[in-house]
Amino acid sequence: MKLSRREAIALGFGSVAATLLPMPVLADAAEDAISAFTGGAAVGTAGVTLTAPEIAENGNTVPVSVNAPGASAIMLLATGNPTPAVATFKFGPAAGSQNAATRIRLAKTQKVVAIAKLADGTFAQAESTVKVTIGGCGG
Repeated sequence: MKLSRREAIALGFGSVAATLLPMPVLADAAEDAISAFTGGAAVGTAGVTLTAPEIAENGNTVPVSVNAPGASAIMLLATGNPTPAVATFKFGPAAGSQNAATRIRLAKTQKVVAIAKLADGTFAQAESTVKVTIGGCGG
């Protein structure tokens, strides 16, 4: 297959554009997941506690816990992962406490975000930046 000069230049510009595309797309994916969970409502900062390590030596298993007294649901996001939505925890009226703990996989250093839907219908958010020294999602 022979490429003309014009086709080679177009291919070069296309590959440069493709390398610049993923970062804004990942940011949009996290924002879209938050909007879908909150229905576009304003998100406050009081009422949620997120516990995550500052430095994770291995991105494959990063321990994270969330506590939101009175919450009916908690969504956990890793904003730099290819699929930002990690988990959604739902609590019924018989739940003794509204907290959850899990281990997540992080592709790189990024923010971990927890958003809780509180009993009064409002939303609260907590976030923590986790520095990953060894990649977890193919990194």
